Amino acid sequence: MKKIVLLLLVTQLVWAQSTKPDNRKEFVIDNFQTETGVTLPKARIVYGTYGHLNQALDNAILLPSHYMATYRGYEWLIGPGKALDTTKYFLVATELFGNGRSSSPSNTAEPFHGPRFPILTIRDNVKAVHQLLTDQLKISHLTAIVGFSMGAQQAFQWAVSYPRFANRIVATSGTAKTYPHGVVRLEGQIAALTADDSFKNGDYTSPPTKGLQAFAVVWTGWLYSQEWWRRELWRARAKPGTTFDQVLENYRTHFIEGADANDLILQMRTWERHDVGATEGFAGNVESALRSIQVPVLYMPSATDLYFPLGDAQYEAAFIPGVQLIPIPSLWGHTAGAASNPADATFLNEHIRNFLFDNAPPSR
Repeated sequence: MKKIVLLLLVTQLVWAQSTKPDNRKEFVIDNFQTETGVTLPKARIVYGTYGHLNQALDNAILLPSHYMATYRGYEWLIGPGKALDTTKYFLVATELFGNGRSSSPSNTAEPFHGPRFPILTIRDNVKAVHQLLTDQLKISHLTAIVGFSMGAQQAFQWAVSYPRFANRIVATSGTAKTYPHGVVRLEGQIAALTADDSFKNGDYTSPPTKGLQAFAVVWTGWLYSQEWWRRELWRARAKPGTTFDQVLENYRTHFIEGADANDLILQMRTWERHDVGATEGFAGNVESALRSIQVPVLYMPSATDLYFPLGDAQYEAAFIPGVQLIPIPSLWGHTAGAASNPADATFLNEHIRNFLFDNAPPSR
């Protein structure tokens, strides 16, 4: 039964698995200054690469990770016949601070261990990855940035903070700002986790299991569309005879297995604080920040996303010059943006491939 949840989640939110060998690398920044003013003595960024950087150093694409994911979370886009062919592109896939591998509450020594780890922003992540690209990999320009969910948040921030660093931006199931309803959702998930007495304000000595399970159920309620549940689309990958109660229990007990509670919270805090309008020079005006984007943007919200609603994407797209707004016609909610089913995988790969080649979008 445990496999049911892993199959349903596919590439989104969980640590993606692959038959490819591990390609983990690490970049360390000394005395990293965060946006809140806290200095981390050592800021570590875990990342992976695919393909080879050409002699001209102009075939690189950045894939910034999504919530609690590793760099392998984009392999639905990578390979022969897919949008990102490694015989053409050099792919750099980075991991967000707080995922338990890059610098996180769980793996950082005092005085920043656990709940004392500073809240980091999407801009902090983008700044650190910019340093990774320019200092370690000697990349001064990107062919594209492709991001899903919190990766899409990073893609938009790149377009505002470094407006000519990439030729193109692709954002799936993610917006340039977390709007108040999204903050309320995230606060509800944090409240479910921290209500467990064993959480102890983040200074737990063993995992707050009840809180983690409550968090998982609340998160699951937002993950897919209402119609996805009504049609019982989870049956597509479930064993014959599987019941709804079994599916729900598996989400409760096996969701993002092994994740540290403080890490989960840190990335939610990063998520809920995201706003490109808060970038220096825009005085909190998200519309002005979006108008400043200078490169083509392929904006692909999921038509049924409850995390990043289609209406939010439509609002933002009105201010982005040269945007292609192409909703994903899916019942798979937020997960559609990470190709959680074959139809969405085909739709995403076709449109992203054509966008990168500057062709007209495929017909559907």
